[in-house]
Amino acid sequence: MGAQAGLSWLTILKKRDNYRNAFHGFDPHKVASYSAADVQRLLADPGIVRNRLKIESTIRNARGVLAIREEFDSFDSFIWRYVDHHPRQNAWRLLVEVPARTALSDTISKDLKKRGFNFVGSTICYAFIQAVGMVNDHVVGCFRHDEVQKIA
Repeated sequence: MGAQAGLSWLTILKKRDNYRNAFHGFDPHKVASYSAADVQRLLADPGIVRNRLKIESTIRNARGVLAIREEFDSFDSFIWRYVDHHPRQNAWRLLVEVPARTALSDTISKDLKKRGFNFVGSTICYAFIQAVGMVNDHVVGCFRHDEVQKIA
């Protein structure tokens, strides 16, 4: 999380393969062990956003993921407890009704920050919980809304 902060999602999505390669498939064990030389390597990589704070944040957050795994057995167990391990089903009728953040994402953001994570604001956290299916934000008229609701 966090590379998108201050940028458009499209900018990051266009670079996703570069990010995946640069950060060893996002393996938290590998990323957590990055050294100053790895930071320099990433700062020189034109395929990603070369922002020192965001790169260092990714390393710090990988270490945070490992700490959460120690405490909760998995990041999955940790994050899904916020919704009692069941996706929240929303019933938005219009795309403009879908929020950029909620009380849930505020809570997750605060907890992650308390645990040392950064670049995990509420809006980024909400995008994450949408992406992993913790909330069903397909508008009611979308063909995916009912499909997603049935598999939840």
